[in-house]
Amino acid sequence: MTDHTPRSNTLAALILGVCLFAGAGLLGYQLNDTAIAVKEYERTVTVKGLAERELPADIVIWPVSYALASNDLAALYRDIDNNSEAIRQFLLAHDIAAADISVNAPIITDKTAQSYGGPQPTFRYSASQVVTVYSTAIDTVRSTMNNVGELGKQGIVLTAGNYDSQTQYLFTGLNDIKPSMIEQATKNAREVAGKFAADSNSRLGKIKRASQGQFSIDARDANNPHIKKVRVVSTVEYYLAD
Repeated sequence: MTDHTPRSNTLAALILGVCLFAGAGLLGYQLNDTAIAVKEYERTVTVKGLAERELPADIVIWPVSYALASNDLAALYRDIDNNSEAIRQFLLAHDIAAADISVNAPIITDKTAQSYGGPQPTFRYSASQVVTVYSTAIDTVRSTMNNVGELGKQGIVLTAGNYDSQTQYLFTGLNDIKPSMIEQATKNAREVAGKFAADSNSRLGKIKRASQGQFSIDARDANNPHIKKVRVVSTVEYYLAD
């Protein structure tokens, strides 16, 4: 009697392998078909919503800087004190609060120490000094800026254009307007998405995902740095349905 067990096992294994391969192929086809169907079902549109506001700055930082020169160091320090006090009195006379005025430490330069063997400077010592106004009274400070010529008439040489002499206007109320601006940006995004849906004969569905952009605060323009433009852009992705 001949034993056919090994051949029978091989045939059975072959049949099983063919079945598994066919089953895997069918499953792969079904999964691919399902993925295509899901992809077609999840049609979306991504839009950006903008919110902008123009608001007045609520803090002004105004550095009033001046320069002096002398060959007498002690006399130079006296002149610095006199000039700083003159500026302080000028500011007080224009209704700027004393608490809003601060005087920085002067910067003194000995030019003979920097000549490196070249021609001797006319004045050995030069000094720069800054009196700073930090105030919420924007209109009062701006009005005072228009009268700084009075200091020049007192012999005070004002300097401008330096990086540390630039007037700054700040807006610090961002947290108070954030919620309403985000709401406005989201509403704007939905209006844009709704227009897109209507043009493509679709209906706008729920939000799939949303991200809030960074808030930016800039001067409205170069001539009105005290008016700030606050801006935020939100990105929203919506589902679309037929």
